[in-house]
Amino acid sequence: MHSNPILPGFNPDPSIVSTPDGYYVVTSSFEYLPALPIYHSRDLQSWELIGHVATREEQVQVANVPTPGGVWAPTLRYRDGVFHLIVSVFLGGRGCVVFTATDPAGPWSDGIVIDAVDGIDPDLAWDEEGTAYVTFARHPDAIQQVRVDLQTGTALEEPRPLWQGSGLYSPEGPHLYRRGDWWYLLAAEGGTDRGHAVTVARSRRPNGPFEAAPHNPILTAAGTGSPIQNTGHADLVELPDGGTAMVLLGVRPVGLTQAFSPLGRETFLTSVDWADGWPHASLPVPSAVPPERSGYDFTGGAGLDHPHWIGVRRTPADFTTPTDGGLVIRGDGNTLDAARPAFVAQRQRHLGIELRAVLDVTAGSGGIAVRNAEDNWFGVEAGSSGGGVTVTARAVVAGFDRTWEATLPNGDVELAILAEPPSRDFRAGAVGGDRIRLLARPAAPDAASDGRAGEVLLTELDGRHWAFETAKAFTGRAFGAYAVEGDVVVRRLDYCGKD
Repeated sequence: MHSNPILPGFNPDPSIVSTPDGYYVVTSSFEYLPALPIYHSRDLQSWELIGHVATREEQVQVANVPTPGGVWAPTLRYRDGVFHLIVSVFLGGRGCVVFTATDPAGPWSDGIVIDAVDGIDPDLAWDEEGTAYVTFARHPDAIQQVRVDLQTGTALEEPRPLWQGSGLYSPEGPHLYRRGDWWYLLAAEGGTDRGHAVTVARSRRPNGPFEAAPHNPILTAAGTGSPIQNTGHADLVELPDGGTAMVLLGVRPVGLTQAFSPLGRETFLTSVDWADGWPHASLPVPSAVPPERSGYDFTGGAGLDHPHWIGVRRTPADFTTPTDGGLVIRGDGNTLDAARPAFVAQRQRHLGIELRAVLDVTAGSGGIAVRNAEDNWFGVEAGSSGGGVTVTARAVVAGFDRTWEATLPNGDVELAILAEPPSRDFRAGAVGGDRIRLLARPAAPDAASDGRAGEVLLTELDGRHWAFETAKAFTGRAFGAYAVEGDVVVRRLDYCGKD
């Protein structure tokens, strides 16, 4: 494998399809826009983000959903040359929606709402007659199912209970498959934390009754020392050689105690064997994400052309403008504790990062940050004053907001965030999270490294406070630049990541 996770950074609840053109995976995106990223691979090893299903807020209606609401747990399917994606936009969003496209890179349809599906994690399958079955979770009830007319979104019956699960907590994330004479129902149980597990049942008919596998759960990291934890919410795909693979979510906890996961839930790949008519899965084997150096020079009118860029409850195009001097981010008086900050971001993809940005703050204030949620983020902010440029490091955790300040000479400023995994030595802080440092300095004339002359260390943080286990935001860290007041000009932003 090229790497495992195959999709690093927060990419939970993966769903996969096989097509003549290779494999496509979609993951949850919650409050971020554009929503529902689509990844493509020809070999299950190298993956490319090719676009998003929802490129307009109207398609999902997440402008007012609270964290951790939004776009939850999609299912992607391919039938007769058409891609179908079904998803729940939860906690005040659009509800259960089905989108279609002939090209997975887009454009996708505006979507059809299925009012009868009043739960989460919807799945889509068809019987031999072409009738569509939507299977979904509805806590605290059993997994539900309803037959639907996909052209109109009309239910053909009342939703009915399908399977209670294997007995673990919270059955959810169902996926229904036909294999030979059997219909298999894959599910996630145990919650999405350390007890997460994959279970399965089977029936001769798509609508049951279903019998549970005698060896459930068929996959879990619970109670193990696996470097990948929280494994669950899986989807199966058949391979050209007759084998079966599984995509699933998991986290990579750091430190000797494996207590804190900086990046949230990522997508992993593992193998599946069949014995006595049942699937048997192996825990995914981790391999390092390849190092990455990404530099974005926004001078000369360069814009946000790469599909990795996302915004919080609105698209980056809503509050940014490319100019010859750099990318202008328009502040509206809000910082990252707002529901819709002026924050242009990407998923953090590596356990260790060096993020640097050169900003012109003569007409506004803003900076760079790493965000989990409105009440869980850290960053460095800059604003001009009569005596120079005031830089402020900020650390926000559950209502607590701590700041550290320094003053730099007038002119462009370079802000930096560095994070590295903790040592595995108890004496060196292995019980904590990653080591985070927030820094600032006057920008070099060419915006390049000059030995970091004049760099000021504003503060150093323990990353356990900004991990999946403490933030509880369902996403993971997203890094980027933001504006608070006026216009902030981003000349350049550089991301260096390694595991």
